[in-house]
Amino acid sequence: MKRLLRCLLAILLLAGFTGYAAEIYVSPAGADANPGSKEKPLATVAMAIRKARELRRLNDPSIAGGIHIILRGGIYRLEEPVFIRPDDSGTADSPTFIEAAPGEYPVFSGGRALTGWSRPKQPVAGLPEIAQGKIWVAEVPLTGGRVTEFRQLWINDKKAIRAKSCNGDSMSRILAWNHRTEECWIPTPPVRDLAHLATAEMFIHQWWAIAVLRVKKFEVHGDSTRLSFHQPESKIQSEHPWPAPWMSKETGNSAFYLSNALRFLDEPGEWFLDVGARKLYYWPRKGEDLSTAVTTAPVLETLVRIEGTADNPVSHFYFNHIAFRHTGWLRPSQQGHVPHQAGMYMLEAYKLKVPGTPDKKSLENQAWVGRPAAAVSVSFADHTGFSSCRFEHLASTGLDYGKGTHKAIVEGNLLRDIGGSAILAGVFSDEAVEVHIPYNPKDEREVCSNMVINNNLVTDATNEDWGAVGIGAGYVRDVIIAHNDISNVNYTGIMLGWGWTRTANAMRNNKILSNKIHHYARNLYDVAGIYTLSAQPGTLITGNDIDSIYKAPYAHLPTHWFYLYTDEGSAGMTIKDNWTPSGKFLQNANGPGNSWENNGPQVNDSIRQNAGLQPAFRYLLTGQQATHPRWPVNQEWPVVLEITGDGIDITRLQDVLVQNKVSPGSLYRWNDHYVVFDKVQDVSVLRGRVQAVFPKASVKTYYEPFYEFNRTHCDDKKEATAWTHVLLTANLVADTTLQKEYLDYHTTQFDKWPEVANGFCNAGFQRLLLYRNGRQLMLIISIPEGKSLDELNPKTTENNPRVDEWNARMKKYQEGIPGTQKGESWVFLQPVPYSLSNDKQ
Repeated sequence: MKRLLRCLLAILLLAGFTGYAAEIYVSPAGADANPGSKEKPLATVAMAIRKARELRRLNDPSIAGGIHIILRGGIYRLEEPVFIRPDDSGTADSPTFIEAAPGEYPVFSGGRALTGWSRPKQPVAGLPEIAQGKIWVAEVPLTGGRVTEFRQLWINDKKAIRAKSCNGDSMSRILAWNHRTEECWIPTPPVRDLAHLATAEMFIHQWWAIAVLRVKKFEVHGDSTRLSFHQPESKIQSEHPWPAPWMSKETGNSAFYLSNALRFLDEPGEWFLDVGARKLYYWPRKGEDLSTAVTTAPVLETLVRIEGTADNPVSHFYFNHIAFRHTGWLRPSQQGHVPHQAGMYMLEAYKLKVPGTPDKKSLENQAWVGRPAAAVSVSFADHTGFSSCRFEHLASTGLDYGKGTHKAIVEGNLLRDIGGSAILAGVFSDEAVEVHIPYNPKDEREVCSNMVINNNLVTDATNEDWGAVGIGAGYVRDVIIAHNDISNVNYTGIMLGWGWTRTANAMRNNKILSNKIHHYARNLYDVAGIYTLSAQPGTLITGNDIDSIYKAPYAHLPTHWFYLYTDEGSAGMTIKDNWTPSGKFLQNANGPGNSWENNGPQVNDSIRQNAGLQPAFRYLLTGQQATHPRWPVNQEWPVVLEITGDGIDITRLQDVLVQNKVSPGSLYRWNDHYVVFDKVQDVSVLRGRVQAVFPKASVKTYYEPFYEFNRTHCDDKKEATAWTHVLLTANLVADTTLQKEYLDYHTTQFDKWPEVANGFCNAGFQRLLLYRNGRQLMLIISIPEGKSLDELNPKTTENNPRVDEWNARMKKYQEGIPGTQKGESWVFLQPVPYSLSNDKQ
């Protein structure tokens, strides 16, 4: 560890090198005919780089201590990426810096200001009635003789919303997906002339990824509509097996919305670009005045390219205190976007008819992927760095260190409002190589290594591609990811590894140290604060603080979220001393040699205090996006798993529970209904294993309660040290109106019927949880150990007639499940005895 810190210190000292050096000044008010002095600066960064290149070519004495390209404040609107070539390299004694003048704020922008806004004088054909008279319109300029096309728009640097079919954060649910015909059925949208939505796109949520599909045709069949899609994304979307559209009666089908049509522009903050008519329409938010607002659309996808070769890498080149803003990414508009994982889009993918590859005998899916565009990309470069920079308002990846990058430092940067991943490093499979083939190049110069990603603030990343990550490292070696603060991302905080393989590969000796990861997984699950893949011996994950997982509203499996997740092939790692609120971890198909030690809430509080940005970098927190006010954080509830069927072998069922680290004492029974009530690390895995053992049984999951009573509602808030659980089940009546009334009563009970909670308090109830799956209810009443419900229940109505009234009202909403007697509603499930002799562990 001390050796690592010394290496880090050496890199930091180099990045702050201030010896005698050449200085080249640049200003937006300068001129490229100027000499580049402080008094007569150049106008463009490209010309400054050329001047620096000439100084090196001629071995000018002024460069002995390095070259500083000093940028005055202002916006540098780029018409092409700034390209750093091997000829622009510095040396260890004479590095090159592109940096801000002291106290000034230079911005590299790939955007173009849009002006000329006005209110339409006539009604706009195709615009919803609600938006008529409220939108503004501007003519879109040409770029290179063509209409400027873009997928992002910023008003006063606040991102606007492409017009979509669902308002706010809501989404609809698909009805079906036909993989053979490559078609999808959806509820018919309440929009006129669907057949004429030529530019519409479908954004669909599927497991741990999303997809963007260009709609080719709408075919209305009453209340259902069939969609077909353009190629190549249509075939990829329907052929690839993982992640596919989700279909579930329990948790709902995949969520979606339609976008990019004038007919969807129906709320403030939305916009639509009519490319054919060269018109941009926007409905201003409250307080926005388009006659004075700065409206920016991106015209570049990449702002800076640092690119060498294996034999001649770029070297000793650093950026300090520069802002990178306003990039676009048009591939989804041209070819769709169907990611495999972490935003890597599939070029081809399908399921094998006969499973098995040389590396993995059971593999059934194949995929080849591409890498999204980045605002700043680096490849084949040694000794480079970005310090105290800002990456903001970007369509795809922020900073991308790819193949052949070594000895880099990324420190003290703010990465905010980013459509894809904030930072990527290493190879994530070349386009020609199937993703499950281990990467172990003959030329080890290709491997990304000895990189430090340290003290960066990542916030509001992945806001377009929800399946991208905060910081992602693929096949990397000797990489340190330390003291970063990552929040408000839609999927995983830090992802380390690629390939899904335990086979030896290029990865080893990586370290994830003392990061603070919180308020993540806002929309997608199968997720963790820190997620790993594949064998990487010598890798250490320690000292991290992981907390506050969002309650994703459309997650395919509502409890399939974790704090730490070592996924397929993960091997040779040490995971220790990480603070998490609980031990909700997942180890899925891991390889050998992993060591787990002291992870969870028992970890010393000093770990939490030390994690995240170090004191010198905490000023960055002023740029952190606030927690979404309408997005709750998950509470880790016990789950209810119900197994129904004849001839269930209780001993076998209890064995399955023990094998999955679930207490066999959590099993209850009524007739042929067996119910598990316990905290479970991964209830979807447990359910699958129970179903495999009892294939003819019905297995249902009750994920989380819709109603909870606890002692915080009592004057005496003290809880008993040990509890006993009483389980009951009943059905709601089949009338949907009455079902809604029942749910509404429970939503407002504490406000409108406080006497009910008072009764529970008087009885000494510790907690009541009420779950629902379809019509069926599960009620769990927790009471102090040693007490009985018969003893306590009468106290709920003692001097409390409103409880009797409540109970009488509830009767009209409840009925018995199949098998109950006439007039019977709630039935008690009895604990199933368990003998230690049954324990096979």
